[in-house]
Amino acid sequence: MNEQLDYAQMLEIPVSTVNVVKKKSFFKKKSKAPSDIKDMVVESVNGRVGDTFVSPEDLGGYSTYPAAKKEESGGKIIMAEAVAACLIAAGIFLTNIFVPNTVINAFMGNLTAVKEKEASYNELALSPVVSSDSDAEMAVSSDGVLHFTDKTSIYPICDGSVASVVRENGLYTVKIAHTSTFTSVFSGLDTVYVGEGEDVRATLPFAYSEGNSEVKVSMYDGETRITDYTLSGLSPVWNT
Repeated sequence: MNEQLDYAQMLEIPVSTVNVVKKKSFFKKKSKAPSDIKDMVVESVNGRVGDTFVSPEDLGGYSTYPAAKKEESGGKIIMAEAVAACLIAAGIFLTNIFVPNTVINAFMGNLTAVKEKEASYNELALSPVVSSDSDAEMAVSSDGVLHFTDKTSIYPICDGSVASVVRENGLYTVKIAHTSTFTSVFSGLDTVYVGEGEDVRATLPFAYSEGNSEVKVSMYDGETRITDYTLSGLSPVWNT
């Protein structure tokens, strides 16, 4: 275009004859995409708070608490639970030592106790029911009743506990429990040395007979009278 062309003449030139070219600036900064802006905010926040880490997800959600803070909160909860468990264990231990008769101790004892198996009646050894110097003539009836008449001391057939003592017509009847189901009953006794609830031993006499009435001894397994035994001298023995 002629440099001598004045401004008025330029205005008369049709627009279509002018080509306008817009060059991009070399130093113009690129516009930031939304995601880039978000990263810049994250970097800015992290720079201000130090080592605490903020993730983009934290800024995009409802919560803006740093992730490290969340982990710290969870660790505190776990630590509190551990301390509580230790305190409970210590409390149970001290209770077991100083207060043994508590409900929790009874409950724990029932959980851990192993019930001992009770022996059956024929696993127990039987002892003579009269002293070794007695002249009693003993016999066993077909229905399992041992009987004799003699002036002698009376012994239990084996260790046990006195379940009952009954006196009728001047004579005593004593029931002895040897296990939860095995019992023996002595009747026709003139004198009894023990009371209900007392323990008796096979080696110690618990009663006495004057020899004026027949003494009878019966053994029971529950409510059933036991008949599977015989006499060996003055001592009853189980049939094998």
